[in-house]
Amino acid sequence: MSAPTSIDARLSAHTTLRLGGPASRLVTAADADAVVAAVAAADAAGERVLLLGGGSNLVVADAGFDGTAVLLASTGVHTEPRPDGSVVVTVEAGEDWDAVVAATVAQGLGGFECLSGIPGRTGATPVQNVGAYGVEISDLLVDVDLYDRRSGTVREHVPAAELGLGYRTSVLKGRDDAIVLRVRFALSADGLSAPIRYAELARTLGVTAGERVSPAAAREAVLDLRRGKGMVLDAADHDTWSAGSFFTNPILPVADAPQVEGLTAWPAGEGFVKLSAAGLIQQAGFTRGHAGPGGRVALSSRHVLALTHRGGGHTEDLLALAREVRDGVAERFGVTLHPEPVLVGCSL
Repeated sequence: MSAPTSIDARLSAHTTLRLGGPASRLVTAADADAVVAAVAAADAAGERVLLLGGGSNLVVADAGFDGTAVLLASTGVHTEPRPDGSVVVTVEAGEDWDAVVAATVAQGLGGFECLSGIPGRTGATPVQNVGAYGVEISDLLVDVDLYDRRSGTVREHVPAAELGLGYRTSVLKGRDDAIVLRVRFALSADGLSAPIRYAELARTLGVTAGERVSPAAAREAVLDLRRGKGMVLDAADHDTWSAGSFFTNPILPVADAPQVEGLTAWPAGEGFVKLSAAGLIQQAGFTRGHAGPGGRVALSSRHVLALTHRGGGHTEDLLALAREVRDGVAERFGVTLHPEPVLVGCSL
């Protein structure tokens, strides 16, 4: 077991937006036992706790966080074959997500390839039910190990069915009483990807929807698409200084959905439709590169769904831009967009 150690408390140094004030204290936890020890110590002291991974899904207030931030640095990946020919991959919560994807693709395992290039740590993926290009974590998740802060105990093998996984959400999102320590996934071992469901990706690969390709080919295509939208982290590229997609695609009853020519929409269960947030933003008059206060923040020059930090800005600048976009879409279409990242100490 590694003891938690104090490190630089500036949260801007630990988020992909590079925004946010300091935590009262920030510790790094090198394994699951150290995570439990750090959180338990903070709880005993009556301090608030903020879990930090890659910081890719956080918007932290300029005032920072009044409490202890725990940086997840636990590592380890274990692969075990199953009788049905699939493989269970057990991943510690602090593992870099894209590094895990790259490693499984290199082994010829299928399932993760469409989730390539997504920043952050593995422990966050079931919390947000991360998804991209037609695949969601819920498609692959077996179970998780959780630290239950209320009882002070570790719950092992909590099945995916108990996590309430939905579109970019789970019962873990917005809660701080259950902390993911490790995650288990089921991947295919037949050398093929998951079925290619997303039309843009299918066109890029030159296949029809539902076909399977090599995991490596799918990963390469996904990374190319993400780079074209500024969605692969690059410290030198301010278009990637973001929290990824800032707004979720709204899901509405079909009867309430605005009829907008050319707007992308997907079926979302009987009587419901999911609309493209990016399409709504564009058709409300917001263009790529649209700048916020002082030009310190802006919509990405490649993708209107990403709100980016151009340097020298503050969290309040970003929130002002987000409010402008949200209110513009609501005024034009009567649809309220909701933020995808977790807002810490701030709100829209």
